[in-house]
Amino acid sequence: MSTGSLQARAEGWLGNNDVRLLIALALAIGGLYALFSVVLGFQLNGTVNTLRRVAFLSAIYAMLALALNLQWGYAGLFNLGAAGFMAIGVYTMGILTAPVTASPPGFGLPLPVAIVGAILVTGIIGGLAALPAIRLRADYLAIVTVAFSEIVRLTLRAPEFANTRIAGVAFGTGGATGLSLPSNPIRILFYTDPATTAPAPNALGAAIFSAVEPLGIEETLVIGWAYVIVLCLCLGLLYCLMIRIGKSPFGRVLKSIREDQQVTQALGKDTRLFKIKTFALGCALMGLIAIFWRLSGGYASPRMFKPIQTFYIFIALFIGGTGSPTGSIVGGALFASLLFEGPSFIRRVVAEYLQLSNAPDTLVSALAELGTLDVTPLLAYSVQDVSISALRLMLLGIVLVYLMQRHPDGLLGHRKAIASSVALSQQATREDDNE
Repeated sequence: MSTGSLQARAEGWLGNNDVRLLIALALAIGGLYALFSVVLGFQLNGTVNTLRRVAFLSAIYAMLALALNLQWGYAGLFNLGAAGFMAIGVYTMGILTAPVTASPPGFGLPLPVAIVGAILVTGIIGGLAALPAIRLRADYLAIVTVAFSEIVRLTLRAPEFANTRIAGVAFGTGGATGLSLPSNPIRILFYTDPATTAPAPNALGAAIFSAVEPLGIEETLVIGWAYVIVLCLCLGLLYCLMIRIGKSPFGRVLKSIREDQQVTQALGKDTRLFKIKTFALGCALMGLIAIFWRLSGGYASPRMFKPIQTFYIFIALFIGGTGSPTGSIVGGALFASLLFEGPSFIRRVVAEYLQLSNAPDTLVSALAELGTLDVTPLLAYSVQDVSISALRLMLLGIVLVYLMQRHPDGLLGHRKAIASSVALSQQATREDDNE
């Protein structure tokens, strides 16, 4: 059997079943990182931690891509302010849960209540922000939303709101130093009192910790993987929700707005109201996903919500293909594992196994050493934090150019759902049969 026929069969087997496709993608990414880690001789604890981080970021960016796909892929709303709405959700949750006696103070509410409150606040602000902006065309809407995102970020880091009092109520954002968040809520599954400095494990925690201790796996890593499993469950629920929305009458109206708003209006649909609802729902989901993200670290800062974060989410969505929920997960996983985390993994490999000396201060100095056929200075310069960030941006640019040339609709963009509940080809067949 030829290689081409094997590839065709594999594509047919994977392409006809979304579950198979996503499982195969997860196994391929995990297997790739595990293979390199084993070949390079990484310790088990480090390998498992690398897989945890890749899985964590893949789940986060997949959920963010799904939320953005609701706005851009379904309704055609070009929201470049995703980072701002993520910040609103995280900071609202942080302020609501911060103790009254803390610095900055908060409202001291339980975490579940604060999360619900943050979702509502983010959704309401998203709906209000959409009121004046929803009349604009896609490019002007993008300008307004990115400006709104920057207003939110600069407001959060402003010293005037670091510790303030409004109408007798004291609260604060922490300013440029950031805001402390509640500890990882998943710790309650493993410890009797996770809020203490040195918590004692409960029965479940003691059993799991003792089982992995001979392998050299730390307790924090077990907790991290438990959090990743919860995130994957949330990703599955969000994926099912997006599928149901896409097939519902509400979702079909959104797709018709995406294709031709004037025709949709002529059919008696209030397109403005549909856009506002979609914008508010998408922003609320972004706020919730950002809460999941930042709760894992227990800290939030305005610098975490720069416009580049929105750009990352769009890249993930473009890779998979707009309009396809499965494409959103595929794009989010590929972006997080290969483009975002991949350069950092390469830096770790180079720095650990080549034993590089001090890096030159400039690229010119690093290139000058090539005249002596010594590539060590260039490698040392390339694996610095600043250089890795530049390398990541270069890879993103290369991927974008490749996608625009070879796959302008993304890897699964051809699977964009149509606005009609029944495919036009099926409608034509039924009409012929009736005749």
